[in-house]
Amino acid sequence: MTTISRRALAALVAIVLVVGGGITAAAQPAPTIPVLCNIRTGQHPGFDRVVLDFTGPAPSVSSQWTDELISDGSGEIFWLTGEHFVNVVTNPAYAHDDNGNPTVHGPQKFRTRNLRNVMAVGISGDYEGYVSIGIGTRNKTWVRTFTLSSPTRVVIDVGV
Repeated sequence: MTTISRRALAALVAIVLVVGGGITAAAQPAPTIPVLCNIRTGQHPGFDRVVLDFTGPAPSVSSQWTDELISDGSGEIFWLTGEHFVNVVTNPAYAHDDNGNPTVHGPQKFRTRNLRNVMAVGISGDYEGYVSIGIGTRNKTWVRTFTLSSPTRVVIDVGV
């Protein structure tokens, strides 16, 4: 059985690194589960828009009008300013990192200032691969949801 000294092993590793071009870090794979990173709002002719910015692929999205918003996981009422409420659910999706910290670096719930119908927006749930967004409105009108890519976004349009 042949043995090799530590010094010889270190020299051999150095040669392999020089000849082989060094060690290259493996590219980080793209996230397989979309992660919510920002929420934006804006006013457009005939509708208010809420945009959810994600990293990774686009999640599926659904929305429905509801009498009250319920926090995912706890089942508690999610209090939000508004006369009427839209519950938007994205799946699969997260709004937290591996350590449980929120990935949206801003308020988790906020009132809108200059929109005509949307009064408030909040993250009402981040539980078991579902991220829920509550939207409080003045009037119960139409809602349209869709996704865009490059970058990944979920768009929620609410009629005025």
